[in-house]
Amino acid sequence: MSDLLFKTDEGVFSYRVAGVCVHDGCVLLQSTADDPSLAFPGGHVAFGETNAETLAREFAEEMGAEIKVRGLRWAAEVFFPWGERRCHQICLYYDVEIVGGIPMRGSFTGREQIEGRKFDLIFRWAPIEKLGGEGFVVYPTQCAELLKNGGREVAHFVYREE
Repeated sequence: MSDLLFKTDEGVFSYRVAGVCVHDGCVLLQSTADDPSLAFPGGHVAFGETNAETLAREFAEEMGAEIKVRGLRWAAEVFFPWGERRCHQICLYYDVEIVGGIPMRGSFTGREQIEGRKFDLIFRWAPIEKLGGEGFVVYPTQCAELLKNGGREVAHFVYREE
């Protein structure tokens, strides 16, 4: 199945889902060795795949975790540079619960593959109260405040990085 990731002359369209996993006052985030900014784990939805199926597949592939997908938390329209192109991404964030397969504190390494490139991902449990501060910059930036405020209603936001 193909990822719902399309490139045109104007830019890139990406349909992504991400998991928000909170445990003991920390949230699971990911980064790469060459970019210390943090993001929520997840990936591109494959054609014909549900959001929950995508999250289960991505968590298993990237970090060996088994999860339960809970309710929708945020819906985001995200605009950012994708190499030399602009990206228009729709990302749906779901609450997820880790059932097994990974450490529940500290950090660990996983693997990612996108567009034929393979690279390491660094996963870590970040204290929620430190999000947005030095060493804990999370993208999209609105996520830090939304997570700290802990509202239970589904939130919508737009993030632009030009």
